[in-house]
Amino acid sequence: MKQKKEITIYDIAEKLQLSSATVSRALNDNPLINKNTRKKIQDTAKELGYRHNSFARNLRAKNTHTIGIIMHELNSHFMTSVLAGIEKIAAAEGYDLIIAHSSENYHKEVANVQNLFNKRVDGLMASLAIDTTSLDHYLPFLEKGIPVIFYDRVDESSDFTNVIIDNYQCGYQATNHLVEQGCQHIALVTGGLNRNVYFKRYQGYIDALKNNGLEVNENLILIKENLTQRKGAEIAEKILDMKPLPDGIFFSHDFSAAMCMQVLKSKGWRIPEDIAVIGFNNDAICDLIEPKLSTINYPGNEVGEVAARTLINHLKGIADIAQMKTIIVRSELIIRESSLKKNPQTTHT
Repeated sequence: MKQKKEITIYDIAEKLQLSSATVSRALNDNPLINKNTRKKIQDTAKELGYRHNSFARNLRAKNTHTIGIIMHELNSHFMTSVLAGIEKIAAAEGYDLIIAHSSENYHKEVANVQNLFNKRVDGLMASLAIDTTSLDHYLPFLEKGIPVIFYDRVDESSDFTNVIIDNYQCGYQATNHLVEQGCQHIALVTGGLNRNVYFKRYQGYIDALKNNGLEVNENLILIKENLTQRKGAEIAEKILDMKPLPDGIFFSHDFSAAMCMQVLKSKGWRIPEDIAVIGFNNDAICDLIEPKLSTINYPGNEVGEVAARTLINHLKGIADIAQMKTIIVRSELIIRESSLKKNPQTTHT
């Protein structure tokens, strides 16, 4: 099929025997143009299939009203809820989003950042890939005065603005809860410690053990670079090989915890009577698995909303992100049946 010619304001002007300047003003709803003339021009534009070139217009105004989003993964409830929070605020403020996915790969992240820079986004929000060690690829944004905010996966040693939860406190709370339930040999299943989210939870786990007079046993710590649902069965086998056998497990990932629980149950282990389990994120799986999974509620929607609002307020001149190094979003421990060795009839949801 032959491609139709792109309609321009000159085509509209020629059809209506008007100047291109008049057509341009009418299409931008300029009140200097008579209301009836504006309607006639706008109706003709629609009839001919004219498309506004908002990108070019925004470039002339030195902004594009677009925000770039870097996500380290897409197949998680948490990340999709973050995106929903960002979209809610951005849509209300008239900003479009360009979403890029690093697939947990540093080189892909670098390429995505460069692409968004070339697309002239007004600002950028990013969550780092598991293997990202340098933030040099974000420096062109700083040099151009384009604001960058990191969320969830961040580098806390950098000067960028970060939107996070208190991962240390979450790790401490989860581990301390298992101790309170009588667990003496608590395993930790976590992601790569080069990322802040996992390292801080690891630190909280270590300190909770020490403060309760329990030994830190490296044999009970399992570090996986990528925690996924599919690795849950593999993790269960490794847990059953641990010495001593854990009587409690703290996972940094709900779906891994849920799959591991299924495998442990299939091999005759009772949860929580033999092994108490607590996860992280408060994904939908927590209420679907039996017993229901205790977890840390990580409010992705709120993280997204806070990050987007902070960035847009900066763009509007309402606030200055240079004055906001770290923004901490509230999180909480949710106790369900999977971790309750004591008083199993008492749950908090």
